[in-house]
Amino acid sequence: MDQYELAVLYHPDLEIDLEKASKRVEKLVDTAGGKITETDSWGKRKLAYQIAGHEHAVYVFYTLELPGQGVRKVNDALNITDEVIRFLLTKPDLKKIAKAEAMKANRDKRLAKQNEEDTDTTSED
Repeated sequence: MDQYELAVLYHPDLEIDLEKASKRVEKLVDTAGGKITETDSWGKRKLAYQIAGHEHAVYVFYTLELPGQGVRKVNDALNITDEVIRFLLTKPDLKKIAKAEAMKANRDKRLAKQNEEDTDTTSED
């Protein structure tokens, strides 16, 4: 199974009862042969532009493990789901993510070392 990221913009009125809509997406992924490994809800946010007459939407991001043939099933099902205003299903480039995290870790080490050196020189003065 491959890893995918799913960004879903739910109808803004679902902010209170988001669990029902989220369960529906979980069921769609499950019937497509996949599973949700992580969920990140950002809550209600203002959209950059109106979508279907709405200025706000509830943003939820999912990390999925899904077989290749399941992608089409999830896409087709989300296209006709009333609660979903817009969605995007992507396959992340794991090599680039790992490279970026390694570069960030190296930068953090370098900055920590530089801060230690700065602290040592100021204490000597």
